[in-house]
Amino acid sequence: MATPGRPSLSAKVGGMLASAAVPRNRKPEARHRFSHLDETGRAEMVDVSAKPVTRRVAEASCRVRLAPATISRLRDLPKGDAFAVARLAGIQAAKRTADWIPLAHPLPLDQVEVSLEAGEAEVEVRSRVVATARTGAEMEALVACAAAALALYDMVKAVERGAVITELRLEAKSGGRSGPYRRAGEAASPGAG
Repeated sequence: MATPGRPSLSAKVGGMLASAAVPRNRKPEARHRFSHLDETGRAEMVDVSAKPVTRRVAEASCRVRLAPATISRLRDLPKGDAFAVARLAGIQAAKRTADWIPLAHPLPLDQVEVSLEAGEAEVEVRSRVVATARTGAEMEALVACAAAALALYDMVKAVERGAVITELRLEAKSGGRSGPYRRAGEAASPGAG
């Protein structure tokens, strides 16, 4: 609801979007706009046909926060080996990323690794995806972690519904035109690059 003399929130947001819009006669530099939006702000699948096929590697991680008692019971859950199920869910999801993310390109994946490591009050989920393709494998690595974490939640929910999936993030990538990226303060995973 707008206060008399003050614009409504939707008017403010609309004004910000309009001021951020690119004039029709000028195409923004690719790195200064969202990759999946055209000049008018409409969603589009990026044309990667002119890009060279290169080796792409992406690493991601997330955390599943659990009570220490839940972590100590993980191997004894009635559904079986929770870590194996979660790892396989992550690998399977990475292969189906284009089904999860509407504008992602289906990629021929060369390798998907997913690992889970239990700490005192959390499980760290890490993934590493390798593809030889025209576009990066960042989304595949992120989807692998998300799916593995969701599968782990499914395995522990009977014991702890308050589990929290958090800190899903890209850790590193290599290959492609934009060059390598590594999150500050992160060590390389074995076999990275």
